[in-house]
Amino acid sequence: MSETMTSPQKELPGDLAIWLFIFAELTVFAIFFIGFAWMDSHNPEMFDAGKTTLHPIAGLINTLALISSSYILALAIQAAKKGDAIACRRGFWLSIAVAFIYVISKMWEYDQLIEQGYNLSSNNFYMFYFFTTGFHFMHVLLGMVILAILAICLNNPEYVKSDLSTLESGASYWHMVDLLWIILFPLVYII
Repeated sequence: MSETMTSPQKELPGDLAIWLFIFAELTVFAIFFIGFAWMDSHNPEMFDAGKTTLHPIAGLINTLALISSSYILALAIQAAKKGDAIACRRGFWLSIAVAFIYVISKMWEYDQLIEQGYNLSSNNFYMFYFFTTGFHFMHVLLGMVILAILAICLNNPEYVKSDLSTLESGASYWHMVDLLWIILFPLVYII
């Protein structure tokens, strides 16, 4: 008698709709990244000069803040899967609080560059820099709003049991925002 072992089917966390949205967002950002890299390869002096005016420490702080925020959120989702609504809610709020480090740091960096006279119309480097990082910044703010709404929903302990898919969808969006920054940081600040 032979038994066939079946492995459990793995499913994407969250709803299919969020994954379609994430794919669309990744496509848009891929176009920005390709445009940035292409312009950099055709204007290396301009882009090298522009990169020297950036604040790589602020970029590193932003990276650490977003990675930490995503990690905390992943722990919150694990707590949700265990039915621990309190730990899940705390994780969502802590993830948002850590993300504020990114917001403050990025606003400081924009302020420093604008004070030095750089803006979207300075040259192609700054146009790409402000547009791409600004578009990402808007995604961070939207992600924080989504996480805050979900954290408020978690005031009802039954929400964890009834709507894990929505929590996973919000977390998946947030992880996409983090992933985009992990690509954006080296592309803009380092390479």
